Amino acid sequence: MAELKGNVIEIAKKIKLLAFDVDGVMTDGSVTYDENGVEYKTFNVKDGHGIVRANKSGFITAIITARNNGTVQHRAENLKITEIYQGRQYKLPALEEIMQKYNLTYENVAYMGDDIPDICVLEKVALACCPNDAVKEVHAVCNFKSSINGGRGAVRELCDFVLEAQGIEKIAIISETDAK
Repeated sequence: MAELKGNVIEIAKKIKLLAFDVDGVMTDGSVTYDENGVEYKTFNVKDGHGIVRANKSGFITAIITARNNGTVQHRAENLKITEIYQGRQYKLPALEEIMQKYNLTYENVAYMGDDIPDICVLEKVALACCPNDAVKEVHAVCNFKSSINGGRGAVRELCDFVLEAQGIEKIAIISETDAK
């Protein structure tokens, strides 16, 4: 069960945007290369199911990552993630672009990050989230700490928490490919 700080259930009721870092959040943080330098990532289907449920429930979903990778693009398209920002060393301006596009404020945003570059975003959003294995500096600023490590279901735990806080019933995914 996630560790919650403060009045997080009330905060979660106002969330409209679920945004995520990739490495260490949607993946376990490992980077694998083949002999040609092609980068591979491994994603968790349970996390994918949580994102698809959030999308189907009307939430805006986003990826904001410093790295630029075709695998991430493919995963985002497969899950129908609303917004994808890759190659963004500075994540806060990317988040602010999304907020402006959808007329949102920080109180409408949940963001999950795991490392120092995420702190600038985590300090601003209403629901600051991290996987269990995030660095201690990130743990210090988060009000939602998943009981699960990155790439192993932390994203799903957050999605389920926000949907439950808003009284949204669990919905079945129409096809298996939605969550893969």
